Amino acid sequence: MVISQRSDVAAFVVMDVMQAAADLESQGHKVLHMEIGQPGTPAPDNVLNVAKEALDTDKLGYTVALGIPELRQAISQHYADRYELEVDPQCVVVTPGSSGGFILSFLTCFEKGDRVAVPAPGYPCYRNILKSLDLDAVDVEISPDNDYLLMPCDLEKLDPPVKGVIVSSPGNPTGSMYSEEQLKELVEYCQANDIAFISDEIYHGISFGKPAVSALQFSQDLIVVNSFSKYFTMTGWRIGWLVVPKEMVRPMERLIQNLLISTTTLSQLGAVEAFKCYDEFDGYVGQYKAKRDLLYKRLTEAGLNKISSPDGAFYLYADISHLTDDSVAFCQRILNEIHVAVTPGVDFDPVRGKQTMRFSYAADMDTIDEASKRLKTWFMALKIT
Repeated sequence: MVISQRSDVAAFVVMDVMQAAADLESQGHKVLHMEIGQPGTPAPDNVLNVAKEALDTDKLGYTVALGIPELRQAISQHYADRYELEVDPQCVVVTPGSSGGFILSFLTCFEKGDRVAVPAPGYPCYRNILKSLDLDAVDVEISPDNDYLLMPCDLEKLDPPVKGVIVSSPGNPTGSMYSEEQLKELVEYCQANDIAFISDEIYHGISFGKPAVSALQFSQDLIVVNSFSKYFTMTGWRIGWLVVPKEMVRPMERLIQNLLISTTTLSQLGAVEAFKCYDEFDGYVGQYKAKRDLLYKRLTEAGLNKISSPDGAFYLYADISHLTDDSVAFCQRILNEIHVAVTPGVDFDPVRGKQTMRFSYAADMDTIDEASKRLKTWFMALKIT
């Protein structure tokens, strides 16, 4: 059977690292996971209890395509509670994780062959999903000089111009965040130049010292993507949401009807309860900060001096150009020698990522403590030899 060219996308390298770690674990080795953005905390008890009740009573039929009304209303209330924004629940679309949200957004906004700007370094699935949909992902290099933020001047340089742009704040892999002024300027530039603006806000809630700014604060003529995977610690539930302009709701509904039917009922029921647990989730944010500070301290002590200074999310992005120009082999060596799984930078930047790597500090404190000790010892020995 012939395999389509559209399926010829790059691997999501972090998943390959997870598989390599799993292979080691199957051989009896204990691997410390710093490759994946997987919170080391479970879903709250009341979320689990609602799910158990639904299983016991078999309340797991299809839902309407856009999501159950209770969840759409709860998401709308979330914007009122956390951002003092009025969001029409009819403009909320429930999706199977943010991944489903990206697919729906790209299909709704763009025609075949359209050019869409994505930051490099940035979340790799942006470019890979775009390619699979016959869209042209245009990598826009961002650097620590601008705190790894994409600016209007970066878009002005693109020739031919792009039809859309997707950015995240807090960002993956760097943890950088837009200020209110910076994000407002970018949104206004895109709207003045007919560039569709997609704001990935799945790390909102996880920020240190200042809250993240939503693009909805400046306009509702754009798309916001969010998820229950990160702040809400519900990765395996595979549930997220979009906030979209009213005119996009019906087209997205038709796409969901045909591509997905609906998002998993069990996850939707549990997600409603998650909004009652802000205190629990906010407590986890303090733990992330402590883990960030510990990891940063030990890595810099080991000689890694070019590391992102994250304001949010749970990643450190490090320049390792003085050590290697093959980050894939370098990270594989770390996994094999000290059984710590980390992610090579090529996942986030196909060109410059050969000399960078990402560390996730999403796991529990014991894991981060032990992993950072092993990494410090290993890097110091590498420097000596």
